[in-house]
Formats: sequence, structure tokens, C-alpha cells
Amino acid sequence: GMSKTLLPKEYGYVFAVLGGSFFMNLYLTWNVISARKKYDVKYPALYAPPGHKFEKEFNSVQRAHQNTLESYSLVMLQMCLCGLVYPVTSAICGGLWVAGRFMYGFGYANFGPTGRMVGGIFSHLGDIPLIIICCKIAYDMINK
Repeated sequence: GMSKTLLPKEYGYVFAVLGGSFFMNLYLTWNVISARKKYDVKYPALYAPPGHKFEKEFNSVQRAHQNTLESYSLVMLQMCLCGLVYPVTSAICGGLWVAGRFMYGFGYANFGPTGRMVGGIFSHLGDIPLIIICCKIAYDMINK
């Protein structure tokens, strides 16, 4: 079983954040599905066509999800790899990013482009430190 793992016990926090990120993505996905129905934007169009009555409203919801997908895999990969060396710090950073993405999606969907700012800044409290940690680990390993 898992009792013989090589990973530190604290790596469980990394798994917890990774698992929790599924629900963040589900929330953003649900927002887009709901907005498609509410604003009548048909598949396969990714965005509302120019001049659509609810172009700004729908596109704000869609951008919140799309923007998150643009960095989701990299942030989670950095958290998982950096977590091998710094499990608690990496999980905290990943958790801040995930929480920020909830806030980003909520703000963008409900208040338009300006509503995304708080969640965007909050997300960067997680992803920027992970980039720094990643570079620190690389430096430390190469210069052993």
C-alpha cells in the first residue's frame, strides 16, 4: 500500500490541491455551459459572434475559463514537481492559485473584465512563487 511510498507524508497536501483543482475547473466549465444557455451561444463557437446581444457577458465567462486553461497544466506540474522538494510550500502556492482562479472566474462572470483583477492578483500569489521555487531547485541541483 501507500505506507511504503518514497514521497514525504506532506506530499499529501500536493495531492489534495491537485484533486481540489478539478472542482475549480468544473466550476468554470459549469459557468460556460450555463452562459451558453442563458445567452444563446451555440456550439462549436468558442466565443459569442461580434455584435451578439450578450457578446461581452458571454465572452467574459468564456475568457475566465480559457485564461485558466492557458496556465492550469503548467502551474499544477510545477506544484507537483516542486512539491517533491518543498511539499508544503508548493501545496500552499498551488492552493492559492486554485482559490484565485475561483475568484477570477466569479469576478469575471459577474462583473466583467474589471471583476477579474482581484482573482488574477490572488492567483499570482501562487504561480509566481512556484516559478521562483522551480528555478531555485534547478539552480541548486545543477550547482551541487
